[in-house]
Amino acid sequence: MLAGICASAVATALFAGGPGGVEAVESHSVRAEARFDVPGAADRSAALTYDRSLVPVGSWIEVRQHTAPGGATTVRLKVAGMKPGHAYGVHVHRKPCGADPEAAGGHYQHRPSSDPHHVSPDNEVWLDFTADRGGAGAASARHDWGFRPGEASSVVIHDVPGGAGARAACFTVPFGPVDRDE
Repeated sequence: MLAGICASAVATALFAGGPGGVEAVESHSVRAEARFDVPGAADRSAALTYDRSLVPVGSWIEVRQHTAPGGATTVRLKVAGMKPGHAYGVHVHRKPCGADPEAAGGHYQHRPSSDPHHVSPDNEVWLDFTADRGGAGAASARHDWGFRPGEASSVVIHDVPGGAGARAACFTVPFGPVDRDE
């Protein structure tokens, strides 16, 4: 059971005329929210905190994904209860969260690469934010591409903004794929 998670997914087929006839174009939306808990907690939250000084137990997270017909994707993040004034790095990661902070794997990359130059907000989904005086924050990222099936599974909150940093928390999100331009 995932206490405190609310997820919905909607896929809609639209039809547009093209040179070869009719082609299906899809859109996809996801909304998920949860409260952070420690790994191994009895309620099995989808949101896990590894650094309670930065992401206290009970902090809240919401992630929304919308992929429009044609593939452009927007991911939005909202949080509450974080450490006031702290700057966080946030990225979409490839695997679900686990008790081990490394369980979420690496960053989701549109063009997978081991080249450090491809660790960028253009090739990845970065949602960095600074918590306000009340511990709230928000961020949004938009790309002209969508997620590949099964390759985007969580949002990891890092202790510093940018391309790296220690993993302070993780939230498993049921991201949906719509990417036909590979």
